[in-house]
Amino acid sequence: MSLSHSLKSFNTFGLSQCCSALVEAHSKEAIKNICLPLWRSQQPLLVLGGGSNVVFTDDFHGTVVRVLSKGIKVSEDAANFYLEVEAGENWHELVEFTLANAMPGLENLALIPGTLGAAPIQNIGAYGVELCDVCDWVEYLDLDAGDFFRLTAAECQFSYRESIFKGELRGRSVITAVGLRLVKQWQPHLAYGPLQSFDPESVTASDIFKRVCQVRSEKLPDPKVLGNAGSFFKNPIVSAACYLELAQRFPTIVGYAQADGRVKLAAGWLIEQAGLKGFVLGNAAVHDKQALVLVNRGGATGQDICRLALHVIDCVNDSFGVLLEAEPRIIGVTGEGELHV
Repeated sequence: MSLSHSLKSFNTFGLSQCCSALVEAHSKEAIKNICLPLWRSQQPLLVLGGGSNVVFTDDFHGTVVRVLSKGIKVSEDAANFYLEVEAGENWHELVEFTLANAMPGLENLALIPGTLGAAPIQNIGAYGVELCDVCDWVEYLDLDAGDFFRLTAAECQFSYRESIFKGELRGRSVITAVGLRLVKQWQPHLAYGPLQSFDPESVTASDIFKRVCQVRSEKLPDPKVLGNAGSFFKNPIVSAACYLELAQRFPTIVGYAQADGRVKLAAGWLIEQAGLKGFVLGNAAVHDKQALVLVNRGGATGQDICRLALHVIDCVNDSFGVLLEAEPRIIGVTGEGELHV
């Protein structure tokens, strides 16, 4: 099998893996026409958006389909703006589009890398806002049924970095469009860190957007300069009892109360307190400005990234008794697998 198509420029870690075939899909019809025959012939198939949430640990012995469909349709009623966005649209560019057209609501989610099609899979979120807060519906191609279906936000089973697309629809669905609902009675979300200094009575969506962009640019390395996939680990959620026990031992621990009574811990704080900020393992490293980010220092392999990630998980577990979970998808020879070396 020929593995002549490089994936290096299509994953933000800049990992030098190849695939058997590389195809572009510029419409939902093209997605269907390309993916269904591959699925039905049981050939390895990988659908790729911006490549910002994958770690290639080996060459992929199959077809990689890059979703590049474009289009934004806007409608409105008295209370809401409704957006129908094709899966290949860039997320941050959509945020900019909404603000330029006086439709606030996505500003906290600025500078999150990737495409719209990838956003619902892990229910992207930042600074107190998640996709589920603004999602109206998600359209996907069901590879088993061979047709398009639309789920309401409730049917997507969203939770922290989770959705039905990582659950029962994992591996057999390709998201083709996302519907967003932005309320016209805009309310700022200022609960998190660098946004708390704003006055809720006078702050604008543009103010929040600029601050989020500033903070993310200062903390998160540019993938074009230093390969990375953004936040590599989920913020772990623990019981209230576990949090109180940890807070007694570590008074400066960072935690956020959840609606169900549990507490979300800041994974970056845990990693930093475990002494791993700036830690180097071969050609991979924990970023020296944001411990939640793993970086390719140049020439790293997917195995290097996984080895470092497992080391971080072990150290945090040893220090705090808390198990971190990786966010990116680990892609091997024929598809998605588990974090391993």
